[in-house]
Amino acid sequence: MTYLLALDQGTSSSRSIVFDHAGRVVTMAQREFPQIYPQPGWVEHDPRDLWQTQLETARQALKQAGLSATQIAAVGITNQRETTVVWNRKTGEPVYNAIVWQDRRAEATCAALRERGASDTVLQKTGLRIDAYFSGTKLKWILDHVGGARAQAERGELAFGTVDSWLIWQLTGGARHVTDVSNASRTMLFNVHTRQWDDELLALLDIPKSLMPEALPSSAHFGDMKAEWLGAPLEIGGVAGDQQSALFGQACFTAGMAKNTYGTGCFMLMHTGERFQVSQNGLITTAAAQPPGIQQYALEGSVFIGGAVVQWLRDGLSAIESSSQVQALAESVPDADGVVLVPAFTGLGAPYWQPEARGSITGLTRGTTMAHIARAALESIAFQSAALLDAMSRDAVAAGGVPVSELRVDGGACVNDLLMQIQADLLGIPVVRPAVIETTALGAAYLAGLHTGLFAGLDELSKQWRAERTFHPTLSRERAAEKMAQWEHAVRQTVAP
Repeated sequence: MTYLLALDQGTSSSRSIVFDHAGRVVTMAQREFPQIYPQPGWVEHDPRDLWQTQLETARQALKQAGLSATQIAAVGITNQRETTVVWNRKTGEPVYNAIVWQDRRAEATCAALRERGASDTVLQKTGLRIDAYFSGTKLKWILDHVGGARAQAERGELAFGTVDSWLIWQLTGGARHVTDVSNASRTMLFNVHTRQWDDELLALLDIPKSLMPEALPSSAHFGDMKAEWLGAPLEIGGVAGDQQSALFGQACFTAGMAKNTYGTGCFMLMHTGERFQVSQNGLITTAAAQPPGIQQYALEGSVFIGGAVVQWLRDGLSAIESSSQVQALAESVPDADGVVLVPAFTGLGAPYWQPEARGSITGLTRGTTMAHIARAALESIAFQSAALLDAMSRDAVAAGGVPVSELRVDGGACVNDLLMQIQADLLGIPVVRPAVIETTALGAAYLAGLHTGLFAGLDELSKQWRAERTFHPTLSRERAAEKMAQWEHAVRQTVAP
């Protein structure tokens, strides 16, 4: 029993990955599921699709690996965070579609909360800004708009959960209604100091406490899967929201260590140890994935448009036929020749928080080619991430720590060598790509393995982490500062009145 199974329930697909004891991928299965867009700004999933595709991929992964369930030591779960599911405790049926983290329908509720002066209360208790991104206002919307839902909730007949809770309910046949602290910390309802659902926050949104799952450490006994699903009862021993799971999978266990995930967007997290720190530079504070008895936090910043800018080059401008062609096109010119692309297609996230900003391309000349624009597009991912890391380092120094000394990277776009080199040049620190870039699923597997005793502790996991390639900065700090100043100037132009 030296294998671990990670269930990775994402925004566009469900994946299951089998890892061996050394943290290497044995096999992976993946299934996409439909996205539901009822109207502009609304994004939903059918919760039954999430469950069925997750179960199918788990079965497929075991079959591909030639393993039986009895050879799996434990199961870990990682999931799209903030996505909100409400279901009937008796029937197990959802009362409405899952409202996805990207969904903006609750913005009016958020505006009302800010108007009431609740921002500081929410920030101090949760580390979060009041925003429709988080689960609490999505849950309120379901209770207020689905016929009979509030009355059922008041009678204790309904359960709320993020996707991890929904999957655990299904896997355990309704025996367990639980989540972990990292997912709970993304709801805007959880006091990260007391590790409890907060009565004041629940009252702010008029949410009955009976809806809420039990919040456990990220490495704990979350329940046992029913034997009927995979052929044997398996213990669920680890759960974490996807970005905190990636931080854990990258072996960033101590204050000052940071990782950046390059996906559709970019998510950068810096471990801050046992210190809850409110950012002075536009970041949010979140609970890190953690074993029992250790209260740990991270600063987080989100870039809305990361790898999606390459998809835009492909689909919007028809500049390339496949995303993999962008590196060669960008490398066909020595630099962007003064072109700066700010991909504020849906506003700008941290550290700017400018929802009204819109995309721009500046510095065009008669000599500008599509290759220059492609290079500027790649640079835009690195510029936004560099702005995040600068904000994190300023927060770290202000709290008596030291600036981040290396950045560990993962996600689909981190395979782009040019992008990683540009990133190292802008940051002035090494950018390190691990041998296993499936760090989100690996983090969940590690948490499960820790709980079941497969691993002795964090030191063993740190020793297992391996770098595949390190990108060292080659640009002078003066030139990097000039380029960042050029970027910041372009950003200011996108938000000018």
